[in-house]
This record gives sequence, structure tokens and C-alpha cells, in this order.
Amino acid sequence: MSDLENSIMTIIHMFHKYSKNKSTLKKTDLKDLINNEMSHFIMNIQDKETLDQVFTDLDQNGDLEIDFQEFIALVAMVTSACHDLTKTC
Repeated sequence: MSDLENSIMTIIHMFHKYSKNKSTLKKTDLKDLINNEMSHFIMNIQDKETLDQVFTDLDQNGDLEIDFQEFIALVAMVTSACHDLTKTC
């Protein structure tokens, strides 16, 4: 597989790792995923208010769980922000 294909598979694997092979992430799962897998791009989430805000922003359907499509929105936002920071003119 190409580097990009491997990266896509890694994203899928990380979602399933933290969702414990279920179809959604609970709030604590999301916190663990961000703190363990995105710590170079997102500051560690320590306080409840920050976690609540991130979770609410991602939970578009309001079911109190983050499904894969909602998780991908986070990945896209972080990827876009990193791209903006690393652009060379």
C-alpha cells in the first residue's frame, strides 16, 4: 500500500482501538485517543470543561457518542490546521 493508504488504515485502526471495536467513541475514549495519539497537535485535555466542549462540537447528531464520521471531522480539522502551520511560501 502507498503511504497515504497506510495512513488511512492507521486512522481507522486508531478509531477502533479506542472505541474498543465498537462503532462509537464515548467521552473518555475520545479523551484517551486525543491525549495518547494527537498530543503533538492538540494539547492534552485535562479539564472536564474542555473535554465537554470538544465532545459537543464533534457530536453532530447529539447522541452522546462520536461515530466514525464525526471522528473524521476532528481528523480533518487537525490535518487542516497542521497544513496551515507547515505551509511554505
